[in-house]
Amino acid sequence: MRVIGLMSGTSYDAIDAAAADLTLDGDRLALTPLGLISRGYDEGLRAGLAAALPPAATTLAEVCRLDTRIGRAFAAAAVEADRDLCEGQAELVASHGQTVYHWVADGQVHGTLQIGRPAWIAEATGLPVVADFRPRDIAAGGQGAPLVSLVDRMWLRGRPGAPAALNLGGIANITAADGTAFDTGPANALIDAAVHAATDGRLAYDLDGELAARGAVDEGLLSRLLAEPYYALPAPKTTGKELFHLPYLRTALRGYEQLPTEDVVATLTRLTARTVADAVRSVGASEVVVSGGGTRNPALMAALRAELGVGVPLRASDELGLPSAAKEAYAFAVLGFLTLHGLPGTVPASTGARHASVLGSITPGRPGTPWPRTVDGAGPSRLVINGYGDGSWPAG
Repeated sequence: MRVIGLMSGTSYDAIDAAAADLTLDGDRLALTPLGLISRGYDEGLRAGLAAALPPAATTLAEVCRLDTRIGRAFAAAAVEADRDLCEGQAELVASHGQTVYHWVADGQVHGTLQIGRPAWIAEATGLPVVADFRPRDIAAGGQGAPLVSLVDRMWLRGRPGAPAALNLGGIANITAADGTAFDTGPANALIDAAVHAATDGRLAYDLDGELAARGAVDEGLLSRLLAEPYYALPAPKTTGKELFHLPYLRTALRGYEQLPTEDVVATLTRLTARTVADAVRSVGASEVVVSGGGTRNPALMAALRAELGVGVPLRASDELGLPSAAKEAYAFAVLGFLTLHGLPGTVPASTGARHASVLGSITPGRPGTPWPRTVDGAGPSRLVINGYGDGSWPAG
């Protein structure tokens, strides 16, 4: 089955559409990557989204407008991916949507909201769409994240030692070999906020880590940032830009107003590296397989390698068959496939839910499109990337 996975992360810089050919054979799910397209939001939509996100106030009218405009943008990306990556033969779209709020209080997630109405995607493509993945896990007592943990565990099964998967988006999340999974804290969120504010919007992020590379870490500021209570919370736990946003950063920078921008960015880069490395050590990982936009920041990757030390190798997900820029979109393609087949898409040990759940809701495609396609059994336990071994990975 050819499936298109659509993803826009907490950095809300682009919609990633990854196409995969998925085949289920007993406990093995084989994935053949068909490619990725990435399309940025237009400037007006991105500005409108930024203006509506916490801690800003917004209106239901604006939420409705954004929901529609983002749905149309996701639909356009799906049409392009079907045409250019699937030769018009896609059978399913799995859309994560755009997270605009994740309601966390006292360590418990009470709700979440991803917008980008799937009806627009179904109408444009004629295909069934699986969307709204997170609420079902939350209803079962889970955190609703990181949902990629099931895919990570299946994918890394069979590797030697205790591998961990790490994603560096706006927020960083980790999945350990034993099923432990959680958001470690900010990856790019605070770095992006600092750069955008310091350049009056001219730059959205630290391109190639150049600002961090020119700066020096301020140990006093770093210590203040590391005192954030979130880092000490036990797993499972999730966070987002509801906490790690520009006003949060401005509060942390009180008394450091004269610190050069380069030093602020260098310190925030080290904060991400330190908190991620602490999380890696807490789960006893023997290697880290990393993906996400943060992999394109040489300063961040160098800081993370320094924090991990020589005993814990850091390798890009590309080395194991999943391009780092597309890995999360491929993961949601897998989750959509599981949902369409009536199979659970969560690991209770990862999200803290009472039980595993079949995720999301299904928006029908054109009349006559068959769905769902239920299968017998518990579902796959291994994800094999065609061309990258059979799940029994060589050491090293």
